[in-house]
Amino acid sequence: MGQETRPMNIQFVTTSLMQGGAELQVYLLATQLKRRGHEVSVVSMRDPEAFVDGLQELGIPLHSLAMERGSPDVKAIAKLGNLVRELKPEVVHSHMVHANLLARLTRLFAPFSVQVSTAHNLTEGARWRDYAYRLTDPLCDLTTNVCGKCVERFIQVGATPANKIRYVPNGLDFSTFKPTPGSHAAKRRELGVDDSTFLWLAVGRLEEQKDYPTLFEAVARLVASFNSGPGPWRGMKFVIAGSGSLEERLKSSAREAGLDPHVAFLGDRKDVADLMDAADGYVMSSAWEGLPMVLLEAGAARLPAVVTDVGGNREAVTGEAVGALVPSADAAALASAMTRLMSLGKDELEQMGQRFREHVEGTFGITRVVELWEAVYHELLTRARDGAKPRRWAA
Repeated sequence: MGQETRPMNIQFVTTSLMQGGAELQVYLLATQLKRRGHEVSVVSMRDPEAFVDGLQELGIPLHSLAMERGSPDVKAIAKLGNLVRELKPEVVHSHMVHANLLARLTRLFAPFSVQVSTAHNLTEGARWRDYAYRLTDPLCDLTTNVCGKCVERFIQVGATPANKIRYVPNGLDFSTFKPTPGSHAAKRRELGVDDSTFLWLAVGRLEEQKDYPTLFEAVARLVASFNSGPGPWRGMKFVIAGSGSLEERLKSSAREAGLDPHVAFLGDRKDVADLMDAADGYVMSSAWEGLPMVLLEAGAARLPAVVTDVGGNREAVTGEAVGALVPSADAAALASAMTRLMSLGKDELEQMGQRFREHVEGTFGITRVVELWEAVYHELLTRARDGAKPRRWAA
């Protein structure tokens, strides 16, 4: 804890608590702040699906508002208000659009000193959400986003005034993201690849945002042009970890394109660190992003990455020294960059991966990010104390 920062009572409100990048960030912030002496609680709008044991081990209260996906419930405001009155947080820090709007509206009925809203993407979905952000902005003290481009877009569309939004990046605990000892060879055997096969990994929900059709078109180009003659690699395989609403459609598309021998769908996995340790390259074809936690994890795994130049991807993959950035929705450019990576030998790939690790660890280490958040909370609490009593609004 920084010298100027006293212990604070912080409540995190999240739309969900599942295996996802934004949810992982909530978990990391909550647990790290708890270890640093702060009083922390977590509220999930939907019943939690992940991270429950880790929160309980540290004695962090976890509450669910028991909402159903896609079913608005005005009673959630009363439920969150009751938790605010019971736990008396000084700071309510919400994450993702639904939780951000809920926390802001709850402040009308259950006042607290500071409200921080964190968005985790370049776009939060339908355009009405930008208007909802704008309309409820007076109910929050600060909006943050996880990438510089994301902040710029929020300002441009009028979702948030320029003087009330700030860039605060995601952070990763690099000390805990590590593969199981001996997993490299075992995982490659499980995936059916030998040392002469270049193994590509993609991790992400099977949804429109990830633009897997462009990836499949790039894979088809690679398959058509691949030369298994002299060189470091005799074959290639692509594995995708994740599930989602487009799963059957994407599997059908891969079959129709004749990619079944080259593409494997692994479903949701809890062994992402082991998969990254087994892979030779990471690929991300997203149409839009915030700052993907999985990309920081690829850096932690020293896995060179070919990614689309969207959202905060450029902040992680800084250029050819650690991988490649390509335009979104450009299968030819994606295939070309992947071909370049496959032209490298194992030693060169290891050096590239090491540079990637050094960059992301120095920039996105969780300790540094938590200290940033402590400074933000302290600044806003000081402003609230010096300016006036905690703000109240008439219902």
